[in-house]
Amino acid sequence: MTTNAAFSPDEWKVVLEGPPAAGLIVITAAHGGTFRETFAMSKAYAEARAEHGESELLDEIVSAKPKVDHTRYHSPEELRESGLGHLRDATALLESKATAEERDDYRRFVLTLANKVAAAHKEHGQSVSPAETEAIQQITEALGTAGS
Repeated sequence: MTTNAAFSPDEWKVVLEGPPAAGLIVITAAHGGTFRETFAMSKAYAEARAEHGESELLDEIVSAKPKVDHTRYHSPEELRESGLGHLRDATALLESKATAEERDDYRRFVLTLANKVAAAHKEHGQSVSPAETEAIQQITEALGTAGS
């Protein structure tokens, strides 16, 4: 089992920033619902924590308070590009340090979180807006899960 001890403090920060970055990418993809979507992100962490014990690495990730410094971004596009970069970097770190199952657990958690955030607020009568669908596709590609 891989734990945060396998990572340097900077590497661990990258791994921790991936899931909330994905949530913020979806939140900023379409206007409206910010409160509900932020609540959905917190709920996704709580639900993942309830599945305690399946992955020690994932348990450590979800037990950490989600943090992303959204004030350093000047636009949703800048946040998206930076967030996708975090996800690519986190995936690369996990490729080199975690088991295949732990990498899959991380990817699944990030995508579940992104989908829950997207579905938290109906926009134009749709559960998930086209902009949110596109954001989730970009997140999927950044995680290296396209086609898996």
